[in-house]
Amino acid sequence: MAKNFVTMDGNEAAAHMAYPFTEIAAIYPITPSSPMAGLTDAWSAKGRKNVFGQTVTLTEMQSEAGAITAVHGALQTGSLATTYTSSQGLMLMVPVLYRIAGERLPAVLHVASRTVGTHAMSIFGDHSDVMACRQTGFAMLSSGSVQEVADLAPVAHLSAIEGRIPFMHFFDGFRTSHEINKIELPDIDAVGGLINQDALKEFRDGSLNPEHPTLRNTVQNGDVYFQVREAHNTFYNNLPDIVEKYLGEISKITGREYHVFNYYGDPEATNVVIAMGSASGVIRDAVDALRAEGKKVGFLQVHLYRPFSAEYFLKALPETVKRIAVLDRCKAMGSAGEPLFEDVCSVLMSSDRNIKVIGGRYGLSSKDTDPAQILAVFENLASATPKTNFTIGINDDVTHLSLPVKPFSDAKAGVIRCKFWGLGGDGTVGANHNTVRIINDNTDKFAQAYFEYDAKKSFGVTKSHLRFSDEPITSSYYVKSADFVACHNQSYITQYDIVDEIVEGGTFLLNCSWTGDELTAHIPAKVRRQIAEKNINFYVIDANKIAQELGLGSHTNTVLQASFFALMEVIPTEEALEMIKAATKKTYFAKGDDVVARNVAAIDAGATKLVKVEVPASWKDAEEVSEAAAALDVPAVVTGILEPINKQKGDDLPVSAFKGYEDGRIDLGLTAYEKRGIALQVPVWDAQKCIQCNKCALVCPHAVIRPYLLNDEEKANAPAGFETAPANGPAAKGLHFTMQISAYDCTGCGSCVSCCPAKEKAITMEPVELNEGKNTLWNYGLSISDKGDLFSPYTIKGSQFRQPLIEFSAACAGCGETPYAKLLTQLFGDRVYWANATGCSQAWGSPMPGIPYTTNKRGFGPAWTNSLFENNAELAMGMFLSVKQQRQAQKALVEAYVAETGSETAKNWLESFDDFDKSRETTDALVAELENMDSATAAKILERKDQLSKKCFWMFGGDGWAYDIGFGGLDHVVASGEDINVFVVDTEIYSNTGGQSSKATPLGAVAQFASAGKRSRKKDLGAIFQTYGNVYVAQVAMGADPNQLIKAVKEAEEHKGPSVIIAYTPCAAHGIKAGMANVQQEMKRAVDAGYWILYRYNPNAEKPLTVDSKEPSLDYEEFLEGETRYAALKRTFPEHAETLFKAAKEDSGVRYQKYKTMEEM
Repeated sequence: MAKNFVTMDGNEAAAHMAYPFTEIAAIYPITPSSPMAGLTDAWSAKGRKNVFGQTVTLTEMQSEAGAITAVHGALQTGSLATTYTSSQGLMLMVPVLYRIAGERLPAVLHVASRTVGTHAMSIFGDHSDVMACRQTGFAMLSSGSVQEVADLAPVAHLSAIEGRIPFMHFFDGFRTSHEINKIELPDIDAVGGLINQDALKEFRDGSLNPEHPTLRNTVQNGDVYFQVREAHNTFYNNLPDIVEKYLGEISKITGREYHVFNYYGDPEATNVVIAMGSASGVIRDAVDALRAEGKKVGFLQVHLYRPFSAEYFLKALPETVKRIAVLDRCKAMGSAGEPLFEDVCSVLMSSDRNIKVIGGRYGLSSKDTDPAQILAVFENLASATPKTNFTIGINDDVTHLSLPVKPFSDAKAGVIRCKFWGLGGDGTVGANHNTVRIINDNTDKFAQAYFEYDAKKSFGVTKSHLRFSDEPITSSYYVKSADFVACHNQSYITQYDIVDEIVEGGTFLLNCSWTGDELTAHIPAKVRRQIAEKNINFYVIDANKIAQELGLGSHTNTVLQASFFALMEVIPTEEALEMIKAATKKTYFAKGDDVVARNVAAIDAGATKLVKVEVPASWKDAEEVSEAAAALDVPAVVTGILEPINKQKGDDLPVSAFKGYEDGRIDLGLTAYEKRGIALQVPVWDAQKCIQCNKCALVCPHAVIRPYLLNDEEKANAPAGFETAPANGPAAKGLHFTMQISAYDCTGCGSCVSCCPAKEKAITMEPVELNEGKNTLWNYGLSISDKGDLFSPYTIKGSQFRQPLIEFSAACAGCGETPYAKLLTQLFGDRVYWANATGCSQAWGSPMPGIPYTTNKRGFGPAWTNSLFENNAELAMGMFLSVKQQRQAQKALVEAYVAETGSETAKNWLESFDDFDKSRETTDALVAELENMDSATAAKILERKDQLSKKCFWMFGGDGWAYDIGFGGLDHVVASGEDINVFVVDTEIYSNTGGQSSKATPLGAVAQFASAGKRSRKKDLGAIFQTYGNVYVAQVAMGADPNQLIKAVKEAEEHKGPSVIIAYTPCAAHGIKAGMANVQQEMKRAVDAGYWILYRYNPNAEKPLTVDSKEPSLDYEEFLEGETRYAALKRTFPEHAETLFKAAKEDSGVRYQKYKTMEEM
């Protein structure tokens, strides 16, 4: 039979091989496992059949707790059920895992194992989640590569059916789940034929059914519970034999040998490393290198971790072994050792084998583990006094547990190693996805790709690690010595060590606008020396100019992909270009013929417009031009943490660098020191055309546009080029107006220009010119004195004269969320407790180290925190109750102080105790008085003076939290009646995990888990909360009516009780055809079409409901046509589109009339 080679990542491999054995899939999205569920949904929508001749029924639940419970119910009634999850999601499932295992139900979980949030949240991979489940009773099967995932996924299903024990099949998040590789798929018919039909019939026959009823889940006491638990022993004792049997069957089908424990290395090894997961490929490379030197070493890979079979373990371990190093990919705080280490020790202590065992940790949060680190493990193991409880991959200069690492060359004959440096959103990652598929799908070669990201939501550094070979590729670690390196952003050449990764005689491609002598002027001397000394083949291309000319904006990916194929000739160039064009047509099909044509033209340009740089001999002797560096007064956290991480040197930071930050805290305002300079075009302000409305500042997603009012002295002292105009309005008489723009922090979205209402645009986008003069102008603006609230802060104009306390975030260009957050900080930021739900707003709000929340000149700013996805409301409630309690204690002390002194200042403070607007002023006066008093009571009050002024409490999060996973908690907190505010940025999808459907997703929208269009209506969250009768509720949309938004925020804060504001928030995932520069206009279109209704419900008003939307003036379907999430349905499922869009349009009319009727009640 011909081999079936395909290109997949680990997620697709797991989902593909799980699908045949799945009848019901209950899911909830979480990174990095979400693609498994998304693929299952897509296959089902297209009619793919399982081995039972049916399509899989997939349901998206409100949380992972709901998903596993639905799985439980499906199993109880006789269906084979599957789910996919990771990390915190798996933690939410734990209570039900115990129940499923206790009932011996054949569930299968496929887990892309991921770090569990501790001092910080991380989306990357280690085993901390699955190890927290090791005593639930689930069998645990580990895969170490994409190929193993495909081969072992069915083993979990087959063994679960026969053994009647549920299985957790896990593989490393990102390192395996997102690694793309060429694998051979097992024959599904052959694998499906392995199902034990008798065991399956027994399972179905024993399921719940009224025609043969039983009762499950009794309440038992200590008289019998213990015995029943022990009665399960036989099933777990038999399970390793069942798994070994199916591994043998899979081995026969695939020709790849699998066992419960797989041994690799010298059959007479004395020193062995034991591990599981993606480190397996790395360890094999290290074992090969040491055996080539004559060392007797080996590697024992664990596949079946639970039950941990002593029999199979000892059988696989060579009799000659004297020393073992066990590697765990997790940290067990306070334990004598990590889980796998403890299991190995337990087995050996119960045997007659006399073997020294040491344990160590590696790879937390996807920390790269390479052969050099594994060689250090073997060297330590062979030493006279090996260090135990060691770490690799870090420099532990505090507890001194890390092992020193020596250089190692990973060069292999016939393997081409490539690395691509890109900017998030420029398409580099997507292009490399296509590159690997082109090579794998059209040649006999093997290609592997893995992608490395920094913590920024958007515009971060991306690094694509690609390998090409004539043999299967198992090297599961970064490319650190490359035959080819491409730098897709010219600013990187001065920021990062890129060229030092290129091998002697390698090839370097730089995307830049420089030519000739400009290259010498702009490329650092160190880089020029390396290029010359290593005889690097150096090429340049101006892909940005090509992309702009072709109307592709900043998307240079297609151009540069073609350049790579032209330079490296992994396959003949002409063939490669035709293949890229075919892949491009497939990728951009849904976006229309024009987009396809422009990308095809970009391919031709990328192949023909390369320029080979003749490297001058003088480059070998290039010397740095020394310039006197300006002394910068920056916090230690900037030089000690932010700068190394932003230079991609975070891996080099020692443990001691985080002294004082162990608990996860970090300083505010760090983005101000980044100055990334990533925009190709930035806004330029024309003082003469400006009407001084400040709308451009309001909508700016990254707070790079700021208005100021100057007095005559400040105007006179302004640096050259600092434009001003006489300030408009009586309140600003005699002052001067300016609008300053931080070019270094801008993302070039263009929202400001699209929103400028001036007849002749007062702000325009122009090609960026970065120089120190730009910073001088910006910094002078920051130094201008605060003129106070000359204009009401509850107006567009007045609010923007207040300092935004969020700036330069890593949100997408044109982001719809950040302008809302920015406005909240301008109105309340110096006194706000901010509980942020997990999701997109967490991703751009707290990425290490680029913290965008900042402080004012007094050092006050948002007290920001996050717990989990599901519990943000409860978190805010706890914060509120804590502060309320502390302020009551302060109030009692001030009352005692009044009784002692009769202080009028203190009386004024008591009168304004609950007045947000006055409290700050009376607090400052009271503190000033108390600091001059010789009084024990005064001293006591001053101990907690930070609790004197009234603060406000805002929860901030997306619809995935508020409508779905967190709705129960949110509902409970709102029902409490406490004075807490909620701001929901409603993107109508799970934006942060890839665009999955939520209960906020409207009828007819295409999203993951709604591939054929959403069939149910959007939840009316506001209407639900109105039913309590004491909750302030508003629906807003900044671009439709910013004044209504500001009024709603003001009224919400003034309301003495709970408030909920739901804000329409367009997202890049919507596929806005007008582009992200027009996000604000898209909000207006949504309101004009009746798609989104603006209203304010104030329970204290005589007529509580005010509908602020006018009658729809834009055709509903015309609005839908402007977004790909709707327009795509017409291409993919046209019959669904007609029905669903018609129903959605009718619903919108009914909804508007319902609210208008309620308004009159």
